[in-house]
Amino acid sequence: MKIAFVLDDTLDSTDGVQQYVITLGEWLSSKGHIVHYLVGQSRRTDIDNVHSLAKNIPIRFNRNKLSIPLFSSLRSIKSVLEEQNFDIAHVQLPYSPMFASRVIKCLGSNTAVIGTFHILPYSRREKYGTKALALLVSKSNKRFDSLISVSEPARKFSKSTFNIDSKVIPNPVYFKNKHKKSNRYDSNHIVYLGRLVKRKGVIYLIHAYKQLIDTIDQDVKLTICGDGPMKNDVIKLISELGITDRVKLTGFVSEEEKYRYLNMATVAVFPSIGGESFGIVLTEAMAANAGAVVGGDNPGYRSVLENDDVLFNPKNYHQFSQCLAKFITNPDKLQSVHLRQQKQVKKFDVNIVGNEVLTVYKEAIANRNKSKHN
Repeated sequence: MKIAFVLDDTLDSTDGVQQYVITLGEWLSSKGHIVHYLVGQSRRTDIDNVHSLAKNIPIRFNRNKLSIPLFSSLRSIKSVLEEQNFDIAHVQLPYSPMFASRVIKCLGSNTAVIGTFHILPYSRREKYGTKALALLVSKSNKRFDSLISVSEPARKFSKSTFNIDSKVIPNPVYFKNKHKKSNRYDSNHIVYLGRLVKRKGVIYLIHAYKQLIDTIDQDVKLTICGDGPMKNDVIKLISELGITDRVKLTGFVSEEEKYRYLNMATVAVFPSIGGESFGIVLTEAMAANAGAVVGGDNPGYRSVLENDDVLFNPKNYHQFSQCLAKFITNPDKLQSVHLRQQKQVKKFDVNIVGNEVLTVYKEAIANRNKSKHN
């Protein structure tokens, strides 16, 4: 099968949508399928068959930094499509009229179009912005053979904005070094991984951590992995609270370093306050064998973590610190949740998710062929 992943944004980023595309693409390639990436302005050369077909500009949307196509060459798009004659075009939603919509309109009738809906709005502005975008690409929407949403909250939002029914298939995750043992029981270690932006809740974490170490008689380390515009605010707050000697800031970490830090975490914590449709980092932490994975109680994270005992209100420092404390001070509780999450995460294994997506592809192609003969 020849498959084109279509993404308005750059492939250079390590955000959730890019991880989805690359993880699925690598898995499909490993199964013998031919995978191409039709994307917005991208420079990376470590992936085969990347077609950078648009000139992008950076914007902020849903409290994230991303890029959108400003211009795309219709001639270049048609050239790639005619040369490759794809069986599947897998479009990431929401999408722009300036690139992905153009790709869809140029596809031949033999190509089945699949979409994956990725977002959940942080505020009304993003909600209404997505609805306006859906109107702009309404003609292209009719070309979809099947639509996937990465979570139940994303499915509901996609139905309300694009008015297309979709099937929930979660984001996939690779399991690496599944049997590697960590040292999380030898020392208490809280690990945060994410951008240093307000929405991800790192400031709330620092306040909750301060409450934690002031109320329990145990040595607890905090490692903050990631970079972002709030870095100086983070450093200043850590200094003001007098916890500089207890907190480690790593800056940006590689994929291997990310796995290592998550693997050694007694508690991997993700205090996002909203705008999450899923939470790939949660499944990555589980797959890395973190002790307990806890997160802010927003719809996307709840769809992954499921249980109240690992969810909290990040802005409530007392509740937040209590959530951390129950795993730091109670090894039996930690082990119980760890075993539960190791069972939960199996459903996100790329081998399971990938085959579900393949089934959608095959059904779409079969239905398209059937309609042509009727």
